[in-house]
Amino acid sequence: MSGHSKWATTKRHKAAIDAKKGKIFSVLSKELTLAAKSGGGDPDSNARLRTILNKAKAANMPSENVERAIKKGTGELPGVEYFEMLYEGYGPGGVGIMVVVTTDNKNRSASDVRSTFSKHGGNLAGPGSLARFFNKQGQFIISKEKASEDKLMELVLENGAEDMKSEGEVFEVLCPIGAFDTLSQALAEAGISPDSSEIAYISTSDIPVGDADTARKLMKLIDTLDGLDDVQNVYSNSDIAEGLLGEDD
Repeated sequence: MSGHSKWATTKRHKAAIDAKKGKIFSVLSKELTLAAKSGGGDPDSNARLRTILNKAKAANMPSENVERAIKKGTGELPGVEYFEMLYEGYGPGGVGIMVVVTTDNKNRSASDVRSTFSKHGGNLAGPGSLARFFNKQGQFIISKEKASEDKLMELVLENGAEDMKSEGEVFEVLCPIGAFDTLSQALAEAGISPDSSEIAYISTSDIPVGDADTARKLMKLIDTLDGLDDVQNVYSNSDIAEGLLGEDD
């Protein structure tokens, strides 16, 4: 299990999760529709749907919104068709950025993502360009006040986790995609509610960013991408030096 690493980056990710709450119902609605479309509307036989339902419950999403999103996915209600897209690009300082999009209009999303990269000193790259820099894994962010390190480590190891890191005020738990549902269930049964849980693109090779101006430009790009309506998540392989950004950046 890993020790402390890149808390500054994890802290920014946690802040981005909090900032995204303004559009969280829209994000969850799309995820529910896609999950129901691909695996059916029964959470007992659809692990992906079951996980998103837990997220919707944690976000206090109204039950009628949940039911409507699922029925759109199963075809019981008419609705738009959503597509999942992955965009890869480079930001200031040569940092790799993965942008996960769920959209009903591929052209609009591509235009929005491309123009955002361009306006903030970055550029899009071809599909697969960043594959060597990221692993697609299950990721859980858990506040330290919710569980002791020893208790959590024992629990996650017994349920398929590959790694657990201490990151400032939180623990980061990583697992193979195939173990994500098992680990989600184990945490729920133990009464531990993650601050976030998702299938994420985890950096395998971090690029240090030690220049304040580059760091500010990079975070502006990431925050702007994260604010786009169709964007579900943004991941980067940046490692911003602790203390480089002020609290207001």
